[in-house]
Amino acid sequence: MDISVIADTFDVWTDDALSWISDHGEWLFEFVRMVLETTYDGVLWLLQVPPFYVIAVLAALIAWRQINLLAGVAIGVALAFCSFMGLWEETMSTLALVITATVLALLVGIPVGIVAGFVRTFDRFLDAVLDLVQTLPPYIYLLPAIALLGYSPATALVATFIVAVPPAVRLTSLGIRMTPNEFIELGQASGLTPWQMFTKIRMPFAVPSVMAGINQSLMMAFGMVVIAGIVGSGGLGATIYGAIRTLDIAVSINAAIAIVILTMILDRLTQSAGRRERETGR
Repeated sequence: MDISVIADTFDVWTDDALSWISDHGEWLFEFVRMVLETTYDGVLWLLQVPPFYVIAVLAALIAWRQINLLAGVAIGVALAFCSFMGLWEETMSTLALVITATVLALLVGIPVGIVAGFVRTFDRFLDAVLDLVQTLPPYIYLLPAIALLGYSPATALVATFIVAVPPAVRLTSLGIRMTPNEFIELGQASGLTPWQMFTKIRMPFAVPSVMAGINQSLMMAFGMVVIAGIVGSGGLGATIYGAIRTLDIAVSINAAIAIVILTMILDRLTQSAGRRERETGR
């Protein structure tokens, strides 16, 4: 039997299924696209309305409060440097994309992770699914998203959402399962209800792991920035993609520096928040 016939048949079925979904679900995907783009535009508006120095000072104050004065000054100067390179709008566009996609991923990933932490069978099933999601090249998620949503920020949000969900699910599930048995037994002996057991015992132990999941989701989202630029997301990813096409090395380096700055800022802030939670838990 010719194996290529099976592969060709599978390809035809896949194309037909995608065409059928696109034709019959057009109204649904238009609605999804509108919701995603409206959300993204709202976040972007909030970031672009203030002058660059307001955002830089605000970020510096947050870093000062979360980490220390030196970190606050460094973060403020780093953000101002993005403006001095002439990439402030692109930097804020990228930040809006990452924040929107990560928040959506957390809204889905944390509840799913909580359920997986309680239901071991569901957790084992999710492990296989998440392994597949994290193993496939990110480009794979762009192709069906382009077919269903077109070239737009919505497509970039969907692809970024997909890669940002697994860390939130895995680390939330791990955090729920990390609750020491002696504390669970103490809660049961004290007559706590299941909801009280969850809010007063399980979640406090899970919060540091959840915070680590938030940090990792943000890092995965930044990993999609350049790829997302291919599908019309704008921002630094589009700047790098355009620079590659024109062999403009200086512009690509500037955009890469801006991405590194954003990544390090959010990484340090979320790591600091996680450490605070662990110290509070002790």
